[in-house]
Amino acid sequence: MSDETFFAPDFGSDEPTGRKLAIICSKGNLDMAYPGLILGNAALGEGVQVDLFFTFWGFDMIMTERADDMAFSPAGNAAMRLPVGNLRMPQSLAPAPGMTALATRMLKRSIADIGVPTVPEFLDQIVASGGRLWACRMSADMFHVDKEDLRDDVEAIISASDFIEMTEGAQLLFI
Repeated sequence: MSDETFFAPDFGSDEPTGRKLAIICSKGNLDMAYPGLILGNAALGEGVQVDLFFTFWGFDMIMTERADDMAFSPAGNAAMRLPVGNLRMPQSLAPAPGMTALATRMLKRSIADIGVPTVPEFLDQIVASGGRLWACRMSADMFHVDKEDLRDDVEAIISASDFIEMTEGAQLLFI
């Protein structure tokens, strides 16, 4: 991370708004990890209560062994642009050997160049700003994951029903 510190924006009031945002993070690709983190961070800056629920491949974001190794695959991403001159990558190159590693390095570099933290650092900031992290019980059972496999700041492994009940009245985003 750069010398700059990336925190939730301050819009002039630390008072809670009574608003709630529940984000379901279901994707394990590097490019799909950031939308939920960015929206959650922005909501915290607005005084909104934020709960993130990690399910299916989204578990990669909160698993200590996987969070730093998230990848970005250009295969099937027709909109992928290279960070040099806004060029499009020809789709015929996307499945070529080594392209996922190359695309991942390029995306990580582009993210770092604009001062955005890594996924684990971003989650640290969200928790430090009052956001809460939850893991899906069904996904944990399916992947044979225990609480010890997850970040220390994951509140608990809970059912989808528990998450829906605890976030009653919240705006719900599924990413």
